[in-house]
Amino acid sequence: MFPNTRAKIEQMITQGIIPGAVYSFNHNQTSDTFTSGYRELTPTIKKMTRQTLFDIASLTKVVGTNSLILLLLEKNQIKLNEPINKYLPSFQDKTVTILQLLTHTSAINGYIPNRNELTQAQLIEAFNYLPVSVDKQGHEVVYTDTGTILLGFAIENLFKQPVQTIIEQEVLRPLNLNHTTFNPNPKECAPTNNLHQSQAALYGRVHDTKASVLKEHCGSAGLFSNIDDLNRFCQMMVNLGDLDGLTFLQSDTIKQLHQTWTPKANKNRSLGWDLKYHPKSQHPILFHTGYTGTFILIDLQEKTSFVFLSNRVHPVDNRETYLQHRDELIDIYLNELD
Repeated sequence: MFPNTRAKIEQMITQGIIPGAVYSFNHNQTSDTFTSGYRELTPTIKKMTRQTLFDIASLTKVVGTNSLILLLLEKNQIKLNEPINKYLPSFQDKTVTILQLLTHTSAINGYIPNRNELTQAQLIEAFNYLPVSVDKQGHEVVYTDTGTILLGFAIENLFKQPVQTIIEQEVLRPLNLNHTTFNPNPKECAPTNNLHQSQAALYGRVHDTKASVLKEHCGSAGLFSNIDDLNRFCQMMVNLGDLDGLTFLQSDTIKQLHQTWTPKANKNRSLGWDLKYHPKSQHPILFHTGYTGTFILIDLQEKTSFVFLSNRVHPVDNRETYLQHRDELIDIYLNELD
């Protein structure tokens, strides 16, 4: 199954692009999972295992926060075309909509001076005053963490609890993602590189600097997970919201993801998801990545998914080289689809 895709992953490991990987090709109820290489190269060498927990970075967006948003849309507790200010009055701009935040077309300038020196409270406050280029709204897709962070704040305002607590209660527990957590056992985690100016690599501590400051209030990153839990999540998606007899989301909610929600913009985006396209039939395939070396591809029409987990930032972050090889890997996979 997918021999060229597997060969490319082995090449990436051999060439030192990634230390190792755990990945799955899923179809309906079946799953073929592979482990290769190492989860740790320094200070000791440890082989990759199927049970390894990864900092999944921005996959937190689609697994956690986006799932919550879809649930709220179903319950009519939020509406796509209403401004985020309605649900988050502290956010000063009144033009940015829920839809724009989900599709990265809000035209918010997310730059915050001296961001890494701010306290949690100061950083939260700074997000409320970010400027917006209104003339670009809905027309330019600019991927950013800002939209999901603001959606997380809005969710907190609705539930009166930290967004990470709500994700645990409303997403992780109902789906029985028992190994997915914001507070992992460091001994079970693949290390990432050091962004915190200490001598040691990070084990079980979030790699993303904004998430490390926002902590329980961050909806854009922070989850740790393993291959089996992410396969379960993908199974729920291809089953159109059902998993183990539980209806987590309505089928129509999932089906609406299978289209572009940015018809007037420069790129195609779904609700919270990027879109790839099947090379033969050209139907959409849901796609999302995580900075640390993770990604998910979900084909709702063919009921297939490809989950890829690596800690490519360990021991050093060679981002541009990785991105080139990751994009080649995805193209190879897509071209091996029936």
